[in-house]
Amino acid sequence: MQAQSISEGHPLWSRWAQFLCNRGLENMAAWVLEAAGPLTALSAQLLYLGAPLLRPALTGGQLDALASLLENSDEALAFAAFLREAGNP
Repeated sequence: MQAQSISEGHPLWSRWAQFLCNRGLENMAAWVLEAAGPLTALSAQLLYLGAPLLRPALTGGQLDALASLLENSDEALAFAAFLREAGNP
């Protein structure tokens, strides 16, 4: 699946990838998503718990989308692959 078709199904992925690429963090973020495994689900729960504190930094839609991504290991791995492609045009 190409990066463009993936980003069409997940509109925030392009914005997140751009943010990470601008800071040179795309490979580290991809590695964390791949290596964390089951801890990503725990991270999602922490996002839900910390939502009141994180709302100023992330909109509700972004926060929910990020938590949803972390809850689904297949989606997290797909985003990691998307980040690697975004970092290596």
